[in-house]
Amino acid sequence: MLLLPLLLAADAAHAAVAIPSTPDLGKAEGKCRAGESGPSFLVDIVGLKDRTGRIKLEVYPSNDADFLADDNVLVAAGKTFRRVEEALPQSGNLQLCVRVPAAGAYSVMVLHDRDMNRKFGWTVDGIGFGGNPRLGWSKPKAAATRVNAGNGPTRISVVMNYRSGLGVAPLR
Repeated sequence: MLLLPLLLAADAAHAAVAIPSTPDLGKAEGKCRAGESGPSFLVDIVGLKDRTGRIKLEVYPSNDADFLADDNVLVAAGKTFRRVEEALPQSGNLQLCVRVPAAGAYSVMVLHDRDMNRKFGWTVDGIGFGGNPRLGWSKPKAAATRVNAGNGPTRISVVMNYRSGLGVAPLR
């Protein structure tokens, strides 16, 4: 199982939605603020290929129907969607913080958008998920990407995956 058909199908599904993705959707709700102590994920991102482009972290409801669903559709339905997007620092450890509405289970996705086109290109970009599932031709199940947020900041680690032969895998 490889990730390419999943991502192509996801792009086709998003193209069928009348409302295009809104790049800033979920950012105001997602960005951690200094001194906050409520539920959030402190995401350590490991295994970056390089420091080009941008890094994007998104949080979804942890069920197969909503995981990686169109952001506008999720928000319109009153479902959880959070996004943090930043330029990559030139050096040092990379940690992003994203707020979540309450303690509980969520699915997390991280995109290393090396070409900065705001979508995953399997030959260029890197991708990682909460729970660090092994990736194949289809998107991982929500349960494999599920992480549990506590009542305060919860630290997790996401390992990035890049093209490797006909699939994607962590860099060696």
